[in-house]
Amino acid sequence: MVVASAAGAGTAWFIAAICGVGLVVVLLAWSRATQRRDRDDAQRSLQVRRVKQQLDLVLATSGDVLWELDVRSGVLSRTGIQRLAGPGAPNDIPLSRWREEAIHPDDLEPLRRRVERHVEGDSEGFESEHRIRHDDGEWRWVRARGKVVERDAAGRPLKIAGTTRDIHAHRRAERETRVALEVFRSMSEAVAVIDLDFRFVAVNPAFTRITGYTGSDVIGRGTDLLDSTQHSAEFYQRVRGLVVRSGHWGGEMWQQRKDGGEFLGWIELSEVRDNNGLRTLFVAVVNDVTQKKRAEQELRYLANYDTLTGLPNRTLLSERLSRAIIRARRQESRVAVLYIDLDHFKDINDSLGHAAGDRLLKAAAARLQAAVGPTDTVARLGGDEFTIIVEDLDSIATAERLARELIAAFASPLEVDERHTATITPSIGISLYPDHALVPTDLLKFADTAMYAAKADGRNTFEIYDDAMDAEARRRAAILAALRRALAQDELRLVFQPRLSLRSGGIVGVEALLRWRSAELGEIGPAEFIPLAEESGLILPIGEWVLHQACRTLRQWQDAGLADLSCSVNVSVLQLLRAPLAQQVAAAIAVCGLAPDRLELELTESMVMKNAEETRAVLDQLREVGVRIAIDDFGTGYSSLVYLKRLPIDTLKIDKAFIGDLTDDPDDKAITATIITMAHSLGLQVVAEGVETSEQLVYLRDQGCDEVQGYWLSRPLETDHALGFLRQRLDAARTGQPPPQA
Repeated sequence: MVVASAAGAGTAWFIAAICGVGLVVVLLAWSRATQRRDRDDAQRSLQVRRVKQQLDLVLATSGDVLWELDVRSGVLSRTGIQRLAGPGAPNDIPLSRWREEAIHPDDLEPLRRRVERHVEGDSEGFESEHRIRHDDGEWRWVRARGKVVERDAAGRPLKIAGTTRDIHAHRRAERETRVALEVFRSMSEAVAVIDLDFRFVAVNPAFTRITGYTGSDVIGRGTDLLDSTQHSAEFYQRVRGLVVRSGHWGGEMWQQRKDGGEFLGWIELSEVRDNNGLRTLFVAVVNDVTQKKRAEQELRYLANYDTLTGLPNRTLLSERLSRAIIRARRQESRVAVLYIDLDHFKDINDSLGHAAGDRLLKAAAARLQAAVGPTDTVARLGGDEFTIIVEDLDSIATAERLARELIAAFASPLEVDERHTATITPSIGISLYPDHALVPTDLLKFADTAMYAAKADGRNTFEIYDDAMDAEARRRAAILAALRRALAQDELRLVFQPRLSLRSGGIVGVEALLRWRSAELGEIGPAEFIPLAEESGLILPIGEWVLHQACRTLRQWQDAGLADLSCSVNVSVLQLLRAPLAQQVAAAIAVCGLAPDRLELELTESMVMKNAEETRAVLDQLREVGVRIAIDDFGTGYSSLVYLKRLPIDTLKIDKAFIGDLTDDPDDKAITATIITMAHSLGLQVVAEGVETSEQLVYLRDQGCDEVQGYWLSRPLETDHALGFLRQRLDAARTGQPPPQA
């Protein structure tokens, strides 16, 4: 038992010992396993921290936001969202709230479609650019990338994860780049980007339009491709050197197009520097200013030159005259101003037409230029007026000699066109510095005054200014100013000179003559004011007034018993060529109720013969109206018998120049007799003007002259006196008494 017990006890101890050892072993193994797990957990924890640190570092440096969507809970978890949405943005947000508050409404639907296509397996991931709201209310552009990272057994998505990056600045830069590119493309100026070796990097469409070169033609090639022959190679090198030194150059430069043509460009060359301040490129902006420069030149030409003749105009003339005076003052020499007006140019212009008149002016300008020296200035002031400046004169005689040469130069006809020539004469006025004036305006004014004096002396001559001419010019200006008011102030009147029939001995008509008594200047003779009226054009309204006044007076006399009386009215060349004369005559006789053949229109011989072809149409119209036509002052011009035969003329009036010496000069007798015979052979009536003696009257009656007028019969009479004279003559004829004479 004891033995057994002892044996049992030893067995138990042994077992216990064995068990204890095992427990120790087990405990030891467990301890070691626990330690290994701790070490592994620590390592994993360390690795997780390292990964998290690395992820945080990556997120911090990249600016990206890491997000994860738990599809089952509908919660969107985000890391670093504050960098995009502001410090108040939560890391976790319900998906519904995210949709309503964080995403721009316009971007939500496109984002949803992209995510759905990925979830349905159409793509490995999705990417979207959309706007999210910042705390300050601003919408900021982001780029989100994501994919499904966990699905259930049925393949339904459980988690979607990805990143979001702020691309707001990038989008703004892209927009600015697009705008800049669009501006670059749409600019009307040629723009070229050039590298530091002056090779083309890029060009815009306007560059191609202006130069003809496309981008493929020039990119990589040097800018000397456009160098023009208008500048030397040194010029272009100097410009490029200035750009390299200063970084900028601007100015005009000729450039050559692809087709070889050249254009003038306004060029701005500027450097472009990078963020570090280093020069990287040059930009050239080119404006084609060729047309602009041409227009400026044309404007300068128009401002200084006459477009018809190419001569300097009044502006340039004044400038050159001022410089000439300055030089003459310094050199103590003379300057002459010759003021030239073409005689009767208006008649030629009206008869041949304005186109022919322009050609005549060009021919006259060429004739003047050929007659003067190369240093003299010939200018056109306007119309048919020219001026010549002659410098370095030693005496007045030199200016006189030039004036004579100019008059001689116009002795030969000027060519109007291939079929027509015209002879025209100049009237020239001369003033000199310092003899007559010291400033340009006075020199021109005095030369103009002298020119009018030359016209008054009979034209085709010259006059040198003196002080007496200035007084005459002032009177002329005063007369013209008063004449402009004469009609309105009822200062004009008609006087009438009777006309006697040598066959019947009775008064058959009167000639209406214009007179003017100015309230300011007194009585002004017709020889003084009528030429001014013609030159100024006032003769047109005055002539129409004369026509109506004469018709009214004749109507009154006819109503007073002078039924067979006729009236003749003088007509100006301007009325014949410019006014609707036939209509005016028809209206005047219709208003007064006159028979048309009781009115006779008198035209001077020179007027009709210089404009025979042009006046014929007007005369034919007057003949249709029924009035009579008379040629006044016959014999003083160069009449053509052919035109006398062809034109609708009724009467020739022999000029009083032949009648004055009729009884003493055999030539005047012969001429007068010839005119009467010729006129009768053409079926024309003859009237002799200026008859003052009985001897003249007897000779004219013996030669068969039809009518006479002059002081022998009567001076021109005022209206009332004329009516009294006519009645006395009529009464004397009825009673057989000797007729009275006025």
